[in-house]
Amino acid sequence: MIFLITGGSGYVGSRLLNRLLKNEKIQKLINYDISFFGDDHLPLDNPKYVYEKKDLRDLNSLKAVINKHKVDKVLHLACISNDPTFELNSSISREINFDCFDPFVKTSKENGVKDFIYASTCSVYGVSDEPEVKEDHPLLPLTDYNKYKAMCEPILLDYIDNNFNGLIIRPATVCGYSEKMRFDLTVNILTNYAFNKGFIKVFGGKQTRPNIHIDDMCNLYEDLLIRDLSGINGQIYNAGQENLSILAIAEKISQQMLERFNKKIEINVEPSNDPRSYRINSDKLIKNYGFKFQKNVDDAIKDLLEAFTNKLIKDSFSDKWINISILKKLESEKKYS
Repeated sequence: MIFLITGGSGYVGSRLLNRLLKNEKIQKLINYDISFFGDDHLPLDNPKYVYEKKDLRDLNSLKAVINKHKVDKVLHLACISNDPTFELNSSISREINFDCFDPFVKTSKENGVKDFIYASTCSVYGVSDEPEVKEDHPLLPLTDYNKYKAMCEPILLDYIDNNFNGLIIRPATVCGYSEKMRFDLTVNILTNYAFNKGFIKVFGGKQTRPNIHIDDMCNLYEDLLIRDLSGINGQIYNAGQENLSILAIAEKISQQMLERFNKKIEINVEPSNDPRSYRINSDKLIKNYGFKFQKNVDDAIKDLLEAFTNKLIKDSFSDKWINISILKKLESEKKYS
């Protein structure tokens, strides 16, 4: 089978590419990504890997790639992620995260793609007092990022039929080590501060967020790509294992630093203007789909601490690990278009 992944150069995509290239069921794996955030970490020497360094907004190129490689399945990861990025250039974010979505799905369906898997986000739920939010909960997005994510979901569902399967995953906040790190995600950035600065800054702390280990995220995407989706066509699944407050995550990191390195970490709590707080329920993914989570936030912290110890991550406070910093640089250089 032949798969196309958009956003394969990113944090989750990079980890996933390396996983999929070991799968014997995969004949060819196409990474369609403009790679705003770098591509020197990609597995370019693998004969099953094809790197199409192109812009998602270029519909003609996208159509040509789908036809050239006779793509069977699409996994759509690409987006301008992280809410603060929308403080930069709202038009570029809308173009990539929303405007090109309908043409992309339509082109995929018209050119032989059988399955289209869309990575939405659990942040579409916004703020909720519910003990655990399930997939039928109203979507109350608070920012442009999760608003556009929510707006794309019904577009995909409108295209599905017996010959074109569409599936929506709403991932929790991903955490853990990747070949292409991000240090603008809660567990990752707090662990970075603890190991490399000796303290943790927590903004707010009471906000509760769902989390998923990057290896579990990749396990799910790999299974979706290999599985026959006809029996679950049109389904939406939450994907997250642990609902934890920001302060609870900081305390987990502090505990591991004490146990592993006998180092006491100070946790500094500061005010926050980010009100997002919600707890998701992934029973549908576990019971109906049959997915089994294998790792948790403690494992992600452990993996990151080992990566730091083994010097797999260098200059962890460099702008290259923070999406918004890279986007600011690209915007100043007029490299968005």
